[in-house]
Amino acid sequence: MTDAKLAFPISVEGIRRMLPHRYPFLLLDRVVEYDEDAKRVLAYKNVTANEAYFQGHFPDRPVMPGVLVVEAMAQAGGVLTQLSRGGATPGGRLSYLVKVDNARFANMVVPGDRLDIEVTIKRLIRNMTLYCGVASVDGSQVASADILCAEVDA
Repeated sequence: MTDAKLAFPISVEGIRRMLPHRYPFLLLDRVVEYDEDAKRVLAYKNVTANEAYFQGHFPDRPVMPGVLVVEAMAQAGGVLTQLSRGGATPGGRLSYLVKVDNARFANMVVPGDRLDIEVTIKRLIRNMTLYCGVASVDGSQVASADILCAEVDA
C-alpha cells in the first residue's frame, strides 16, 4: 500500500493498531509522514508535565530519560516497518530491541517540547531491521541512534 492510500496524519488510534505498546509505554502521538521510496517515517510525541517518569526524573527539573527517547525512535521504527507492509497490524509477531549503537544525546527534552522523530531503515537482515533514528525539538537535534530490532513469533 502506498502512502497515497493511507490517511495522514495517523493518530494514536492508528498507531495502536500497528504497535502492541499501550499506556504508559506508547511513546508516539502522531505519524505525520511516510516515504515508501526513502524507507522513512516522521512521527512525534508531545512531552507533557503529566508524564509519570517526571515524578522521579527529576522532581525539581524534569527531563525525559534518554532511554525513552531511544524507545520512541524504536517505536517509530516499528511503525515504519508496519507501514512498509501496507499498515498491517502486528498479527502474532513482536519486535524486540536487540542493540543500540552510536547513541548521542545533544540536549534535554523537557515538558512542553514536541519530540519530532525521524527514522529510516538502513538495512534488513533476515528477521532483523537496522534503523537510523534522529530526534529533534524545534528543529534542533536532541538525540540520534542506530537501533537494531528482531521480529519473532509472539
